[in-house]
Amino acid sequence: MDILTFTPIYQERVWGGRGFEESLGRELPAGQVIGESWEIVDRQEAQSVVDSGPQKGRTIREVIQTQAPALMGPDWDANAPFPILVKWLDCQDRLSLQVHPPADIAPSLGGEPKTENWYIAACKPGAGLLVGLKKGATREAFEASLLENSAEKLVQRLPVQVGDSMFVYSGRLHAIDAGNLILEIQQNSDTTYRVYDWGRVGLDGKPRKLHVQESLKSIDFNDFEPPLLHPSGEEQTLVQSEVFDLRRVQIKAGRSLDFAAGEQPRILSVVDGSLRETGTGRILDKGVNALLPFDGSFSFVCDEGDAVVLVSENFA
Repeated sequence: MDILTFTPIYQERVWGGRGFEESLGRELPAGQVIGESWEIVDRQEAQSVVDSGPQKGRTIREVIQTQAPALMGPDWDANAPFPILVKWLDCQDRLSLQVHPPADIAPSLGGEPKTENWYIAACKPGAGLLVGLKKGATREAFEASLLENSAEKLVQRLPVQVGDSMFVYSGRLHAIDAGNLILEIQQNSDTTYRVYDWGRVGLDGKPRKLHVQESLKSIDFNDFEPPLLHPSGEEQTLVQSEVFDLRRVQIKAGRSLDFAAGEQPRILSVVDGSLRETGTGRILDKGVNALLPFDGSFSFVCDEGDAVVLVSENFA
């Protein structure tokens, strides 16, 4: 089976903008404030559609249901959803302070766990992330800060640069600050609890709904000042988790990146530069997220400059 790429599904967000036009060369819906581009998704409310090749026009669900062994491997349940959701985020303004429920708590709240990783593909000077609590912060102090509209003083803020990576497990308090272009690799979930929104109103001019009690039940109040990962070298593991593994690979001009058939399905995300698939000559430019089927062998070469890709694998 050939590699699969999909038509982006754009989502309006109050903190978004038009940045994908410049950063990724995308054509966006007119007159909309776009914050998210869902690149690969298999959910009832959102289905990625293959954009080229023999499977063009089919949803990811249709491909899995009819060709699960070829795409996902011989032991994959054809009725099981694709386990990973891939998004680009254009953060022109600060996102809400939020949390995703841990697996042992999510069912009681009617939600789904959501572990994710952020990779900083581009950022403006002064951009940052808010992740985890400052040392010494307590649950009681945090609850009081919500009533006083001062929650920001208890949350760690980290300045970022291109190439930084942050793992956000379910239960980790977080927000993305303005000025970031981020590739988010996440568990297939759309459960987010907003605990604080900086007094902002939504696109409809009304304050956005908060989920304070759900958030307080979900936050890990022992998660203090987690560090950013600053990848370096030609290959580095960014994440090893029960949900997925993620590695960053830098490919020099003239070098190739190869995957053997029959190992596992993978996602190849181009976050800088471009690659050429040697078998077909197909070019994968910055911003492309390609699903590499289980039964295919693939080789990609960087023709000029360097390319940087993220490889998502071992997902379940």
